[in-house]
Amino acid sequence: MSDTRRSAPDDAFFWEGAADGVLLIQRCADCGTLRHPPAPMCGTCGSLAWDTQVASGRGRIVTWISSLHPNRPDDEARIVILVQLDEGTRLVSNLVDSPHEGPYDDLAVVVDFRDDRGTNTPFFRVAQ
Repeated sequence: MSDTRRSAPDDAFFWEGAADGVLLIQRCADCGTLRHPPAPMCGTCGSLAWDTQVASGRGRIVTWISSLHPNRPDDEARIVILVQLDEGTRLVSNLVDSPHEGPYDDLAVVVDFRDDRGTNTPFFRVAQ
């Protein structure tokens, strides 16, 4: 992985999956609870054992904001979204290639991996 700012021991698997175009979610190996962001211990049963599950990459937007970078005012605004994945976990990401200017509440989306400063990153686009 070329952008080490995005990886820590608890989430290295996430970025390794993203590098291969796969959306991985951490799963408790004992009770099966899915969690994101990754954590060393299951909040449901307290287990330290975990593995991963491949996510479908499909979900719905729970909430969103239009965000301008404070140091680059000429940049186009980003649409930052909270996605409820079909598997039940939530991810914060950006909406890309939106066909309209909102509102985006409850919009069906699908993951769309793109290069972001040298790292394959999961963004989301409107589902067809």
